[in-house]
Amino acid sequence: MRIQGANGTALAARTAPARHGAAGSFTVPDSAPAETATTGHLRAVGTIDALIALQGYEDPAERRRRSVRHGRTALDALDQLKIGLLDGTIEPAMLYRLKALSGGLGEGSGDPGLDAVMAEIQLRVEVELAKANVR
Repeated sequence: MRIQGANGTALAARTAPARHGAAGSFTVPDSAPAETATTGHLRAVGTIDALIALQGYEDPAERRRRSVRHGRTALDALDQLKIGLLDGTIEPAMLYRLKALSGGLGEGSGDPGLDAVMAEIQLRVEVELAKANVR
């Protein structure tokens, strides 16, 4: 029994692929717009600008976290310096580490309260470095 109708196999067998030219040949239509290449270059420049802008964007929460991390690290180094002063064993490496940490303390976090605390930590670090004659 053979079924013929809208869902039958006879409709699928009747359709033949459309031919657009000779077998195996490829042609470019003559009506292609001439400004396609320049549009592609402009789009690439726009994409690069967007990537650079995204790299420059800094999340305020991330800035705050980084600032807190720098502050805690500097406070730990100040504690080690205090212990070294009490023991009488101050190592030059400890002072140079403190000097290196002082560079990251001046970055703003965007939070006025945290920035004030960071300024106080930076001042304390600079005082300790001045007392130890580290420049």
